[in-house]
Amino acid sequence: MSLHAPLTVTGGRLLLADGSIQSGAVRCEGGFITAIGADVAPQDGDTVHDARGQIVAPGLVDIGVFAIDKPAFHFGGITRAALMPDQNPPLDVSARVRFAAQSGKPDFWVHPLAAATQGLEGKALAEIAMMRDAGARAVCTGRRWIGDSGTMLRLLQYTGMLGMVVIAHAEDAGIVGNAVATAGEMATRLGLPSAPAQAEALAIARDIALAEMANAAIHFRNVTTAAGLELVRAAKARGLKVTAGVSPAYFMLSDLSIGAFRTFTHLSPALRCEADRKAVVAAIADGTIDVIASGHDPRGPEDKRLPFSDSAPGMAGAETLLPLTMSLVRDGVIDMARAFELLSGNPAKLLGVNAGSLAVGAEADIAVLDPERPWIVNSDKMAAAAGNTPFDRQPVQGRVLALFKGGVAVRMKKIGG
Repeated sequence: MSLHAPLTVTGGRLLLADGSIQSGAVRCEGGFITAIGADVAPQDGDTVHDARGQIVAPGLVDIGVFAIDKPAFHFGGITRAALMPDQNPPLDVSARVRFAAQSGKPDFWVHPLAAATQGLEGKALAEIAMMRDAGARAVCTGRRWIGDSGTMLRLLQYTGMLGMVVIAHAEDAGIVGNAVATAGEMATRLGLPSAPAQAEALAIARDIALAEMANAAIHFRNVTTAAGLELVRAAKARGLKVTAGVSPAYFMLSDLSIGAFRTFTHLSPALRCEADRKAVVAAIADGTIDVIASGHDPRGPEDKRLPFSDSAPGMAGAETLLPLTMSLVRDGVIDMARAFELLSGNPAKLLGVNAGSLAVGAEADIAVLDPERPWIVNSDKMAAAAGNTPFDRQPVQGRVLALFKGGVAVRMKKIGG
């Protein structure tokens, strides 16, 4: 039971669980939404926040972050995130999972992803059931693909029995090797180690076949190629428990962006060709992609101020997740309801948490946002631990004006500015 006063957010345009947008208010008590609609009014003793006609939406649920960076998450409207097991040491035992699950409270919820294998080495299975009991919401292969098909099948059989989802990295490691770019004209011109885009489709094809054998659920964290997306599309049509995610870089950028050897564009998977970028946009529009996640991976100068091939992959994505997704709304690719299904509703369902929608009984994780508010991304002024974003100096639209976790305002020093 929350010790804080009840909260009523008034004067907003409510993005409801059914996808409609209605004027009204939402009241929260004890950490949960208790009333929502046009006839809801504050009661004596309530904390009242006037949304002033802006969108009132569920807080974002981010799947697959590599660091808990609360100021950046709060700036971006993210109220809970699934933490990748690629920590030091990795999240492959219950004690580490339990500690991670408590690390963000009270103003941010961390949902640890259990390492699929001991030490994330792709060999022996980790103690998954114990990590589930310690707070793990799903199982994850980490940054790498599990190359041994027998190990992957046993993992899927075990998680299927436990009712857990496997979150997989989809690139055949034997083909990718030490590549830092996708094979093609740009990689050849720059002389960078590259791997064919088909490495993704090969990994997805095998893992879908194994998931079907095990009757297990699998989520591909980043599907970035037309061939990979077609495999996911076909698997869904057959009724398999397959879902797919993507990060904004893959619908905003192509491999042309690596032309200046700028290491902020060194990502994993590598940026793809323009045709694949367009295929990602189409897959978001037709429902093939279920989740848009930030892939938040802040990297300091010691990792990025290096030759491209020696730099570490990754980008700080929490602060730009919402505005880059809003660009799809402005371009008519998706509507606002679909955007928050991708950013909040579907990620919450995948993790099995009572969040991600404005509905009575849901946890009171609420964002008030202006989807049209312009601002300029500035890597030097980001709230993240490091500002390694390929969108530096790019104008964007969409800004969180207020954020509530469990019906309580989080620190908003840099949110309302």
